[in-house]
Amino acid sequence: MNFSSEEWSNYFDLWLKEDVGSGDHSSLASIPRGTNGSSQLILKEDGVIAGLELAQALFAHVDEQVIFTPKMKDGEFLKKGTILATAEGPVHSLLVVERLMLNLMQRLSGVATQTHDLVQMVRHTGVTLLDTRKTTPGLRLLEKWAVTMGGGANHRIGLFDMIMLKDNHVDSSGGITTAVNNTREYLRKNNLDLEIEVETRSLDEVREAIDNKVDRIMFDNFSPDTCKEAVVIVSGRAETEASGGITVDTLKDYAETGVNYISIGALTHSVKALDISFKTKFKA
Repeated sequence: MNFSSEEWSNYFDLWLKEDVGSGDHSSLASIPRGTNGSSQLILKEDGVIAGLELAQALFAHVDEQVIFTPKMKDGEFLKKGTILATAEGPVHSLLVVERLMLNLMQRLSGVATQTHDLVQMVRHTGVTLLDTRKTTPGLRLLEKWAVTMGGGANHRIGLFDMIMLKDNHVDSSGGITTAVNNTREYLRKNNLDLEIEVETRSLDEVREAIDNKVDRIMFDNFSPDTCKEAVVIVSGRAETEASGGITVDTLKDYAETGVNYISIGALTHSVKALDISFKTKFKA
């Protein structure tokens, strides 16, 4: 991801405005201007790191005098005590960026670590774990990027890059067949080339989705046994995805049903932040 782009510069400005406001008065009041420092970014628990390139771009945005040097790479599983990066430069700049950088990196590394742990649980099956749209507003692109750092994959980014006909769409349009036909006409009129996924709630709906030749069929809140039946019914005529109520305790059972994908909102909506510290020392 190109964190030095204008788009990310706008994000940085927004985040810094929220935190810094009229100035970091604690640092400005207590530390003389021109004071330089040296900092270490240290991992305090085992996990997958995500956000080093982001941190580097953030420091460059705030103060080009700061030299931020990553020692590791995003996506690596690392042990507690690993020095992730060093930073040298004006102490005021180091301290302005510190909390924003840590908030982002701890959150993103938590997403990457949780994804990594779940991917390892089902690696023997070949299933692909997907994220969802259950993300923090304003941080979706980062959180979905963190999922890929942990070995997962992205579902659609938003409402614009894939058709997802869920229960409300199906019920409001009068059924799967009508919903799919309406969708294909809409795509034709608007010259859009988007894949169509249909959420199903029963084996009969699975059969109807197959008859309509959709690209992917989601099995919503199916039991593992029902998922197995549904996979047999689909028999490779569409991609298959299990979703809804899948937990760490049941993930392996769903992965072994033969589905192509499992989508898990918990990859992004309820993760534990990874513990990372940033220690700064005065440099003469």
